[in-house]
Formats: sequence, structure tokens, C-alpha cells
Amino acid sequence: MELHQIRYFLAVCEHGGFSRAAHDCGVSQPALTTAVKRLETEIGGDLFHREGRRLVLSELGRLVKPHLEKLSGEKDAAM
Repeated sequence: MELHQIRYFLAVCEHGGFSRAAHDCGVSQPALTTAVKRLETEIGGDLFHREGRRLVLSELGRLVKPHLEKLSGEKDAAM
């Protein structure tokens, strides 16, 4: 798990989509999507799913989000 993957995951949560999150993170949408997919592989399941046109956190995503937010906050505090 890499810090940029966590940052991208949290950006998708915040923005509700990959395109807006990629723009906010300053990366291409395919690069952000690939990083999140790698994170999903490492964690062992899908972090998001679609409900119609909406992107929502999966059950696994809801479980790991607080832990990833904590890691991100600790990284920021260490800097």
C-alpha cells in the first residue's frame, strides 16, 4: 500500500467520482483509477460500487475508510 493510493481513495470518497478526484489530485483519470484498483487488489476487494450513475463505497470501503483517513492524518502530522 502506497500513500498516493490512500490519497486517491480518499479523494474519490470526497468528490464522489474518479474524474473529479483525478483533477483535484493533479493526475490523469486512468492513473488514479489504476492506483485505486491496485489498492483494492492489496486490500482484497472492491472499495466502491455503482448504484445507477452514483459511485458509492462498498461495505469493505466503509470499513477501511476510517483507517486510511487515520493513516493519512498521521502522515500529515509527521510532515
